[in-house]
Amino acid sequence: MTQQNLISFNPSQQDLSEIKKAIATLNTKLLPLLKNLKGDDKNQLPKMGDKTLAFVEKALEHSSLNPELAPPFLDMDEFRCDVNAVATLRSLHGPISQISASLSDSMAIAGSDAYSAALMFYNSVKYAQKANVVKAGSILDDLSSRFPGKKSPKKQSS
Repeated sequence: MTQQNLISFNPSQQDLSEIKKAIATLNTKLLPLLKNLKGDDKNQLPKMGDKTLAFVEKALEHSSLNPELAPPFLDMDEFRCDVNAVATLRSLHGPISQISASLSDSMAIAGSDAYSAALMFYNSVKYAQKANVVKAGSILDDLSSRFPGKKSPKKQSS
């Protein structure tokens, strides 16, 4: 059986440092401007998607050109600000979502590679222990106690 190798992720220390600085910049510059919703709050909001975006933009255009038709309680400056915010956030969301999805997939792949390699080593140690290879028994005991889904054998007190 050959070793699974679906990904080789090994950025240079300089690249990793720059990536972490970019993340720190996002955390200090972008994150404080963003809001989080709790529980079912998101489901309670009117939704704006691709189809309603054109409607919203056209409503802003018409209300700006025809202010006499806008209700007095409609804050036009805030309306404009919200429409601009949507455009800005959408321009950031796409690339960040793509990065996030690729990060998640790459973590799953790297984890699969690492777990497969660990299983190969574990099975090799089991065979070595059966063949009475020195050190194999203690390594097998250590790995067995950490093996997912298996409970370590309880030692009986005498």
